[in-house]
Amino acid sequence: MINPPSLQQLRYLVAVAETRHFGRAAEACFVTQSTLSAGVQELEARIGAPLVERRKRGAILTALGAQVVERARRILAEAEALVELGQAAREPLSGPLKLGVIPTISPYLLPRILPGLRRRHPRLRLYLTEDLTARIAEGLGAGELDLLLLALPWPLPGAETMALFEDGFLFACRRDHGLARARALPPERLNSEPLLLLQDGHCLRDHALSACNLMNRAGGQPFQATSLPTLIQMVDNGIGTTLLPAMAVAGGALKGTQIVARPLAGAGAPARTIGLAWRKGSPRAKEFRLLGREIAELSRKAGLAGSDP
Repeated sequence: MINPPSLQQLRYLVAVAETRHFGRAAEACFVTQSTLSAGVQELEARIGAPLVERRKRGAILTALGAQVVERARRILAEAEALVELGQAAREPLSGPLKLGVIPTISPYLLPRILPGLRRRHPRLRLYLTEDLTARIAEGLGAGELDLLLLALPWPLPGAETMALFEDGFLFACRRDHGLARARALPPERLNSEPLLLLQDGHCLRDHALSACNLMNRAGGQPFQATSLPTLIQMVDNGIGTTLLPAMAVAGGALKGTQIVARPLAGAGAPARTIGLAWRKGSPRAKEFRLLGREIAELSRKAGLAGSDP
């Protein structure tokens, strides 16, 4: 008869995998190092093979250990989902919710909508993680995050998505630029501009280029920024021009600068889609859809949301 490992033993192993150290793993699990070490050893006995290589300055996983950790994360996420299922049945949008959000959304949208969400759902406890899309997508797949607030499209295998609203792109330049007085610009006009972009890895870069049919501009910029505030500073210093999401402009990103933002002309103005993503089969899917509707409503009231997707 198979004697399966306990959830606690799996938590101990995942903690060792994340910290690469038994002492720090024990601290993360709020147990003594001897308790955690004994739990991992018992797990290895039940599996029937070593999972961790113990070294003087830390610990690394064996090849089998890495496979077990991957499955352990899924098992722990499913166990948490069982508890969340009961919570959702008692009171929607209550208890902890681990939300991943990208940096081209969070500083402009969250401060404007979180007060409203707190008033509507005082028992909801949001734990926010801001990072690039690829990393929060990994966190969702590993069970480390429950929900993502991001820009679509993005490849998210094993996830469901919900489009909330459109966030248009604006052309941004200094007030003394030759195009500063234009009411609207055709996207093809940007091909002759020294267009500054975010570095590879930022989905805003890809969405902006794709939306404006500028994929041939993937390289050769005089400067590629690591963040949207840095990009804005470069434009303000006359290094070039850029494309900015309307949400950031409405959220005050250009305050205190000499930059003006102009819409892009033509049928079907270029935009990115703001949406939510969660794991397929999540017991909280109904809650997430409710939250999505409320985020879209609050965003429109704050003047940050464009048209319906």
